[in-house]
This record gives sequence, C-alpha cells and structure tokens, in this order.
Amino acid sequence: MLSTYLIVKIVIILVLFLVTLGMAAYSTYGERKVAAFLQDRLGPNRAGPFGLLQPLADGVKMFMKEEIIPNTSDKAIFILGPSIFMVTALLTSAVIPWGPDIHIDGQAYPLQVADINIALLYLFGIVSLGVYGIMLGGWASNNKYSLLGAVRASSQMISYELAMGLSIVGILMYTGSLSLRDIVAQQQGFHWNVFYQPVGFVIFLICAFAEANRAPFDLAECETELIGGFHTEYSSMKLGLFLFAEYIHMFVSSAVIACLFFGGYDFPFIDKLGLSPNVFAVVGVVILFAKIIFFIFFFMWVRWTIPRFRYDQLMKLGWQILIPLGLANIFITGGWLTLKNYLNW
Repeated sequence: MLSTYLIVKIVIILVLFLVTLGMAAYSTYGERKVAAFLQDRLGPNRAGPFGLLQPLADGVKMFMKEEIIPNTSDKAIFILGPSIFMVTALLTSAVIPWGPDIHIDGQAYPLQVADINIALLYLFGIVSLGVYGIMLGGWASNNKYSLLGAVRASSQMISYELAMGLSIVGILMYTGSLSLRDIVAQQQGFHWNVFYQPVGFVIFLICAFAEANRAPFDLAECETELIGGFHTEYSSMKLGLFLFAEYIHMFVSSAVIACLFFGGYDFPFIDKLGLSPNVFAVVGVVILFAKIIFFIFFFMWVRWTIPRFRYDQLMKLGWQILIPLGLANIFITGGWLTLKNYLNW
C-alpha cells in the first residue's frame, strides 16, 4: 500500500502539472487579449463568456486539423522534434518552489516536485536540451526555410544561454547555493535579489526573451523572412506542441525570474500577519502566481510594442554587450563581497 507521503506527493505533482498546462493554455488567451487591448480591438469574445473557452476551441481545432508529413522529410526525427521541445519545457517546472510547505497530520509537504541542491544546473541543462527539438524539427523537414530557422534558433539560444548563466553567478555568490528553495528562503523579509543584482536581473530578463523565442527575439520563426521558420512544415498538433511549448517556456521563465530576483512566494511583512502554516502556504502560492502573471503580461506587452531585431543586431547584443556586462557584474560583485568580508560589515 502506498504511504500517505507518497500519495500526497503524487497529488502535488499532478496538480502542478495541470496548473502548468492550464497557465500555458490561458496564456494564449491572455496574449490575444493583451494584443487586442494594445491595438484597440476586442480579441476573443465568441467561444464562451468573454471568450474564455477560446483555448479549448484552439486545442480542438489543432487535434482535428489534417496532419501532413512531407514525403521528403525524415519522418521519425520529424515527429521527435516537437516531442523533445514539449517534454523539456515541462521538465523545467520540476524544481520551482511554488509556495511554503503545507502541513497534513503534522507532516510537512513541500510544494515542489524535486528540491535538489543543483536546481539551477538542472534548469540550464534541461533548457539546453530544448535546442535539439528545434534543430531536429527544422532539419528533418527538408525545407530550406525550416533549416535556416532552426540554425537561427540554435545559435540564438546557445549564445544567450551563456549570458544567462553569467547573470546568475552574482546571486550564487551572495547565497552560496544552487537550490531555488534556498535562494527564495534567503530573500525573506523583502531582501529581494533584484536590489542587490539589478544588472544581473536585466541580463537574465533579456536572455529569457531570447530563450523563449519571444519578440523582439523571434528571428527563428519570423514569417516575413522564413514563412514560419523552423516549424514551417508542421501541421495539426505537432505544430500545436511547438506553439504550446513556447508559452510553457514563458510561464516557467516568469516563475524562475520571480524566484531568483523577486523573493518567490515572499511578500513584505507577510510573516508578521500571524497566519497558520497552511493559510500561509496558500497566500504564498497566490503571491508567486501574481508575480508570474505580471511577468507574463510584460512578455506580451514587449512583443506587441518593440519591433524585431535584425539578426546581426541580435548576435551583437548577446556576444558583445550582454556577455561582457555579465562578466563585469561578476567581478564587481566579487570585489564588493571581498571588501565586505574584509571590513566585517
């Protein structure tokens, strides 16, 4: 018979999985509403009240569309590409602490699938595997536009992963841990890392846009140059997986930004309210998701406001500006911590 701890853990995993899918699905609805607001339109308003059933209608449409696999494609790899991209997007949410521990019958259960002490290394490792999904999908299509989009995407993501890695070194020097739960715990009491690492935050935010292929970094799929980019030949739910994974990346990126720089589920003076542990956990989850929704809105706002970079501008920003800036931030942080320890501040 399964133990109570294992049952509760399985329930938490299933709930977090469904919440991740639900947030990604309704991010597509939010994207249309934000775009409509910025462009003085109505957006979805037919499928259900206020258009709230539009994501379900889109899902049904994707499943019901005719599936086309080009005769000249490598069929096995053609199918494997979107699968890898989707799976890696889902795996990234496993190490995010979604809230404080909940208590059932005196037993504490963390609202986290896996609290590993190398969570940030795990995140970067899984994110880097997502490049293979895009690259294989574009190459297996046997289409020059798809291949060019895949090459653009892989070089862009690899380039900005370097700057993203450098941007969090300052946080690691402050906290001394690779665990996201430890990093969140050390920001309690409004000691948010964004106040100590503002340059690291700006670099990480820019790189998050590039990693998620969001405008103005959507050079891998810009329809004005590449028809549809790396997923030009895809249809039906295979195309849906590529599009859906992008929103999962955006959701997870927002959660990671909130945890690394904005205290995660912390809010100023929340510990002064005298809440019971379970109420405190629920409030913490609500606070974290409020921060996530804000950053998702910011992702969408930027997409419909700033024009797309040229590809040479994109690579110049990554290699000649962000990487040197990240290195400078590391040296400055190291110097400050050394001086602080020397003077015993």
